[in-house]
Amino acid sequence: MERVAAIDVGTNTVLLTVAERRGGALVPVVERAEITRLGRGVDRTGRLDPAAVAETVAVLARFAEEARALGAARIACVATSAARDAADGEAFFAAARGAAGLVPEVISGEEEARLVHRSAWKDFGAPGRALAVLDVGGGSTELTWGSGPDPGGRRSFRIGAVRLTERVAPADPPSAADLAAMHQGARAALSEVDAIRGSGALAGARLVAVAGTVTTLAAVEQALPAYDAARVHGSALDAAALERLAARLAALPAAARAALPGMEPKRADVIVAGAIVVAEAMRLGGFPALTVSDRGVRWGLLHDRFGGGA
Repeated sequence: MERVAAIDVGTNTVLLTVAERRGGALVPVVERAEITRLGRGVDRTGRLDPAAVAETVAVLARFAEEARALGAARIACVATSAARDAADGEAFFAAARGAAGLVPEVISGEEEARLVHRSAWKDFGAPGRALAVLDVGGGSTELTWGSGPDPGGRRSFRIGAVRLTERVAPADPPSAADLAAMHQGARAALSEVDAIRGSGALAGARLVAVAGTVTTLAAVEQALPAYDAARVHGSALDAAALERLAARLAALPAAARAALPGMEPKRADVIVAGAIVVAEAMRLGGFPALTVSDRGVRWGLLHDRFGGGA
């Protein structure tokens, strides 16, 4: 059976999926995620941190080697917000070529959004019902909407869990003033969502949220002793539950957050900002609840490049 792979090099996390074609569908064989924080400091300096580059390249090389060892003849690899925004991305690409034998393709925020929407539609789309997809990453947030596998509209916003945390530089745990600043920053960056809602584009749409921030929030809400994609993917989180969870996380120092069941320890320092971005996007979009997706850019990439079907 044919095997293919997709790697997503994000601002915070590098993700790998190796999939096998079975009966016309793509079925996961291996899925990996490693937090390397490639986008550390990019919002402030406009440049990639050398230590973050080295760690990301090492993970990328390991993922590419594993994919090839599992028989993936074709590997699609993309890079998103951090690589888009950094002035010195070429050094990262050269290192990736040398270590992993592949060069990540830098995709725009709009293309990132399209791929995420395609992935969400595959799992949650239904004819005749609009779908809105929210992707809160480390450095950017994408929103799409439409009634098919390709979005009718899409926007990319320069705000994410890492970027907002670095902009506010909150105390540990964050003060009331820090939390107010994060809410204000998220609202300002996402303000266009209110106009999109006002246009009627989001009316009746089901909201699906993807990426590590929301899957971690879902895992913590369920107090999972170990991450379980089967329990996270397709689970629901309403606005009131999200607000309670965000307040609970904000009241704890990062070390205590990291010890919570369901928490990915390396995400503990940015999860409060990530929760705030999700909450503000829901409020501006008028969404009372969301459905969690454990699949994002890499699955959209698999369907798009290797024909997993619409």
